Amino acid sequence: MIIQAGIPCKLTNDSKRLLLEHFDAIHNSPSQIYHFALLFCPSSSWLHKCYSAEFSPKVRVVKGLSAEWGACSRTVPEDSEVFALSCWNNTVAAGCASGKIIILNVITGSQAAVLSEHTDCVTSVVFSLDGRSIVSGSWDATVKLWDVQTGGVVKTFHGYTSYARSVSISADCIRIVSGSDDGTIHLWDIQTGECLWTIKQQEAVNHVRFSPIDPQHIISISNDTVWQWNANGHQLPLTYNGSHIAFSPDHTQFALCNRKAVTVQDSDSRAIVAEFHVAGDEARHCCFSPDGRLVAAIAGFTIYIWDIASTDPHLVETFDGHTGDLNSLMFTSPSSLISGSQDFSIKFWQIGASSTDPVTTDQQSTPLIILSVSLQARTGVAMSYDQDGVVKIWDISTGLCKETFQTQAVEVGRFCGADVKLIDGRLIFALLTNEKIQIWDTGTGELLQTLDGPQYWGLRISGDGSKIFSLDKGSIRAWSMWTWEPVGEVKLGSGARPYLDSLCIDSSRVRICFKNSSAQEGWDFGVSGSSPVPFDPSIGKSHLDFIGGNSWLTGSPCWIKDTITGKEVFRLSGRYAKPIDVQWDGQYLVAGYGSGEVLILDFHDMYPQ
Repeated sequence: MIIQAGIPCKLTNDSKRLLLEHFDAIHNSPSQIYHFALLFCPSSSWLHKCYSAEFSPKVRVVKGLSAEWGACSRTVPEDSEVFALSCWNNTVAAGCASGKIIILNVITGSQAAVLSEHTDCVTSVVFSLDGRSIVSGSWDATVKLWDVQTGGVVKTFHGYTSYARSVSISADCIRIVSGSDDGTIHLWDIQTGECLWTIKQQEAVNHVRFSPIDPQHIISISNDTVWQWNANGHQLPLTYNGSHIAFSPDHTQFALCNRKAVTVQDSDSRAIVAEFHVAGDEARHCCFSPDGRLVAAIAGFTIYIWDIASTDPHLVETFDGHTGDLNSLMFTSPSSLISGSQDFSIKFWQIGASSTDPVTTDQQSTPLIILSVSLQARTGVAMSYDQDGVVKIWDISTGLCKETFQTQAVEVGRFCGADVKLIDGRLIFALLTNEKIQIWDTGTGELLQTLDGPQYWGLRISGDGSKIFSLDKGSIRAWSMWTWEPVGEVKLGSGARPYLDSLCIDSSRVRICFKNSSAQEGWDFGVSGSSPVPFDPSIGKSHLDFIGGNSWLTGSPCWIKDTITGKEVFRLSGRYAKPIDVQWDGQYLVAGYGSGEVLILDFHDMYPQ
């Protein structure tokens, strides 16, 4: 075999990233390397160029491949929001809203253990200096000490009337300090379980820790003020302004998050070494790299990384990829970080890796979240709608963007739904937000109609373009697309939250699914001269089913399942594990992501004959 110059190094790097991004699938079934993982290699990678001709014929990626490996090397989906992270050597502990503490391997991101004695959200978790113990604080108003080797609870500390929000363990592993929403700070003796003293502050204690500069001192943060206390629980006069504090590994510097700024100061003189500003949301958490050269902070969905060791401190990189606010961030090496988010995931990041993932012909420098996608396979197109109000039409066969239209932008937090259809050559766009449905002709820019009503939960245009459906907690409604007259309404029973099965709307039929339930309902609004008529929702469905597509409802991974055999056929994992919106017709799948990517998959050879 002839090896070209540079190929071994490139092959090693590509192979490492491939294994990291798809570790779970490959670990469970090595054959998934060929049937799944290689499909999602960046188009510029050596692996993609070498193996593209050998990809499984069962699944063809039409759109969504990145040109280069992204900065995020691994995404680990969890079953709830990730509040807190702590790292010791090659082990990560993650505190989750489910009450669980997930133990992960730093290298692979694979799950090693689950600690599950808390009965409510775990808001703080920290390893002891020797790595033998973990301390956690929870909304169940308790602090727990865990044995890392056995995974069992060594001791539970009680005494709070509200959430235990933050915990810390002393360097000599003999004391624990904890802070609560009830405004108290407790100092505990680990051996006896005794509370040595209690401090009552006027505000909730958001953060507490032993000072690394003087282990006899304790630092707490309440109401954007950093306080210090001595070993007897007496307040020291020295205070700072900030919502989070982090110390450099040698303790000579500390960083403070203070709303729109992150300042790095000298620990002795308190002189400002560097000051950085963040855009948009406020900085809420910061940390130093193990070598002290970098400082990182989180603000909203974004991770900021600054170089503070150079003569001119500056921004090195920003990472965007989470689709929910970040809660926690920490370095695992001088060039890698992990982050926990409200989007039910933990992400592993590589500093210096390319973060460019061009997915459109006119990619912007800051990707815009894809809020909604729509599929019209019979006309050969898929559509997407992003947070800036841009509607794009994609050619399913080539993955290229055919047309772009500017419509109304919306606030992501207030977004309720959108759909777009080509109807008789006209691109009709429907937007649901603020208890109103707006229907636009994107070709002329004309607002065709505004429909008022209660708070809606879902919106879809019928497959034949004749009707528009809306869903709220109690009913499904339909209007004529052109006369805007009400066509019918169905009252839904109480129970699990309903959502429109966006994958199965055909003509004037609509299917309704229910969160955390296998139940479905089907209604036909096109029966002339009658009220909506129920029909069997299984009629006309492919024997391939897409599970977990509405990840904002289920929080679960997404996969294609054979409903006859019950076997999993294909799974979206890694950065494609949690699409914001998905449509699936049994052959084509289109998915939109918070990263700005649009993914189109063709399952032609799997389609039932």
